[in-house]
Amino acid sequence: MNKKMGWRVMLAGLLAAQCGLAVAAKFSDQEVQRGAYLARAGDCVACHTAPGGKPFVGGLKMVMPMGAIYSSNITPDKTHGIGNYSFEQFDRAVRHGVAPGGKYLYPAMPYPSYARVTPQDMHALYAYFMQGVAPNPTPNRKPDMVWPMTIRWPLAVWNWLFVRDTVFKPDPKQSAQWNRGAYLVEGLGHCGACHTPRGLFFQEKALSANGPNGKLYLTGGTVEHWYASNLRSACLQKTLSAQDFALLLQTGSAQNYTVAGGMTEVIHHSTQHLNHEDLFAMGVYLKSLPSETSAQVAGTKPDPAAVQRGKALYDQHCVACHQPNGQGVPAAFPSLVANPSVQCINPTNAIHVILAGASTAVTASAPAPMVMPPFGAQLSDQQIADLVTYIRTSWGNAAEPVSAEQVKELRRAIDSH
Repeated sequence: MNKKMGWRVMLAGLLAAQCGLAVAAKFSDQEVQRGAYLARAGDCVACHTAPGGKPFVGGLKMVMPMGAIYSSNITPDKTHGIGNYSFEQFDRAVRHGVAPGGKYLYPAMPYPSYARVTPQDMHALYAYFMQGVAPNPTPNRKPDMVWPMTIRWPLAVWNWLFVRDTVFKPDPKQSAQWNRGAYLVEGLGHCGACHTPRGLFFQEKALSANGPNGKLYLTGGTVEHWYASNLRSACLQKTLSAQDFALLLQTGSAQNYTVAGGMTEVIHHSTQHLNHEDLFAMGVYLKSLPSETSAQVAGTKPDPAAVQRGKALYDQHCVACHQPNGQGVPAAFPSLVANPSVQCINPTNAIHVILAGASTAVTASAPAPMVMPPFGAQLSDQQIADLVTYIRTSWGNAAEPVSAEQVKELRRAIDSH
């Protein structure tokens, strides 16, 4: 064999080896499809897509206490995305909050919840993002922060203090259905990221119902001046069954409860795409959580004059849609009677809807959302307080009255956002 022929043989061998490696790294369609479903469950597209942008290219602005950050490009582009990530690097970023090179991620990424995801599901997610997503070369945007807020090593301390790096383990005392629901709620669904109160250092006060501070898990939080409902409140637990929770996650409405704010996006991008078995399992888990017994007790009686003023405003602005008896119109305008958003302790969402308006979730079954117009420009703080007080204390509702100061504070927060 001459030298020229030898080089050809060697080159052919190297190409064959490389092709063999490429074939070995190729994921099955089944695993990619399963990864796509899990990415829906994790609502990855919501945070990693800018308004009007392409899916997973990043650029969504997230305002944090120390400044603004922008979500990253998680397409398989090898320069600006995650195309060069090994599975171990992908897993470390998603479940541990550490990108290649030891760069710590900000906890706007819900890796404290994703730490619960199993290795099997992580492999499927990796398959999807490497093979089921189109690469896009859009560069990542730097955070809008000034030094020293850009220093990330303190996040290692934050992780050590607040992240419980354990994969979900089924509870042998519970059914397979309950465990599936708990896995989705605590893990990929990262429900606690919004529905659990946060502490001084922006940490979730509990990561599961059975862990440290478990009684605080899913007891409500504030997100972009909306109140992420206390899923364990007596008024919500009393209103919704496990099947109702499943329907709520699929459509955005169940019984007298209609979601608003950021939860409409969660339903649009994520939960409406899950199968009924998973949605019902989540409902079974949520329904099993111990509820609070004091969540609907009104300790302060409303001022009768305020109620009368509120009724006059309701008759003028609200009665056409929500009806004189507050019952609304089925499949169009939500009932205000026994509505958890109206009568649960925290009045934020009732005030927010009247101030700034709202729309229902866009789903396959309801592609055209119903829109509630804003009244903030028409009504004063005292008028909105009177109106909300009337709604919260009429037709059998028995919640606390609302003050003009509460409306003023929320109006200021919304206007400054």
